[in-house]
Amino acid sequence: MIELASSILSADFAHLADQVRSAAEGGAAVIHVDIMDGHFVPNLTIGPPVVNSLRKFTRLPLDCHLMIENPDEFIPAFAEAGADWISIHQEACRHLNRSLHLIRAHGLLAGVVINPATPVETLSEVLDIVDYVLVMSVNPGFGAQKFLPGSLRKLRRLAEIRAERGLNYRLEVDGGVALDTVADVVRAGAEILVAGNAVFGEGDPMTNAQRLLKAATEATLLKV
Repeated sequence: MIELASSILSADFAHLADQVRSAAEGGAAVIHVDIMDGHFVPNLTIGPPVVNSLRKFTRLPLDCHLMIENPDEFIPAFAEAGADWISIHQEACRHLNRSLHLIRAHGLLAGVVINPATPVETLSEVLDIVDYVLVMSVNPGFGAQKFLPGSLRKLRRLAEIRAERGLNYRLEVDGGVALDTVADVVRAGAEILVAGNAVFGEGDPMTNAQRLLKAATEATLLKV
């Protein structure tokens, strides 16, 4: 099942509630929230108060992507604010297994993220305890970046490992997902499509979401 996770990083924060509702009307099933600390990635975004505000006007799952150092210190706050999913970077965690179990201890879905230069093999010991794996198809920190095609190989390999080991994690992709790339990522195995600029950048978020999902669905039907 393909799901669209609309990323509010590219939304108009002056009209955030309206933009999220519009994306949801277009078929977005998840709201993706990029949390950046200015240390792990070269940008600052939002914290638990915005997640708490989002929780008040949408029932969609809130997918909080923590691009931060020391994520263990903030997981409880995002859980309390209303997050449903929390993903953390392999590169940012000293004790990845423990951090993932901390997310699960708060009753949330736990995801692990890898940057473009990080090999899939670094996740081998945690794939049996994650609900989803997020493959970054751009270097994290900013929206509207160009898709890095090497991520397709990672998606295919993660799908192979899942089948070989009988695991159940889902595959999420984030970065440069748009009308010209969505078919490739779906055919490579992506099931959760994070899209920010493609949904909120120009035009109506509802229409943009519908077009992206239509292209993704068509690619699924043609998948071999």
